[in-house]
Amino acid sequence: MTPFIWPIRVYYEDTDAGGVVFYANYLKFFERARTEMLRSMGYEQDELKIVEKILFVVRSVQIDYLSPARFNDLIQVSAKITEAKKASLIFAQTVTRDGDVLCKGTVRIACLDSETMRPKAIPEPLLEQLANEY
Repeated sequence: MTPFIWPIRVYYEDTDAGGVVFYANYLKFFERARTEMLRSMGYEQDELKIVEKILFVVRSVQIDYLSPARFNDLIQVSAKITEAKKASLIFAQTVTRDGDVLCKGTVRIACLDSETMRPKAIPEPLLEQLANEY
């Protein structure tokens, strides 16, 4: 399946004193791509919290930094689900610039009940759509 791709412009605020993207900001880029992927499927996270009483939270991250992105670069951030379970998802994510991989990571997402903060099953229609589209 084709991964979801979200373009992001690197702003001055994303960079460190050396003029390259601060390492923690790649996690923000990953988050934006996952959020926009859900949005492209018709799901808003604030509505999922209210209607379905669920939250998606990061449980773990493994990330490799290969080459720096710099101020004003136009980068592409991908999100692809590699595993979809009843109450968790695993994403493979990359940041590229002109086809070159700058950063890649694996992000494990847990689905929690928004009131109890305990694991909760992903609603079946959403889980099926996630498993089939990405």
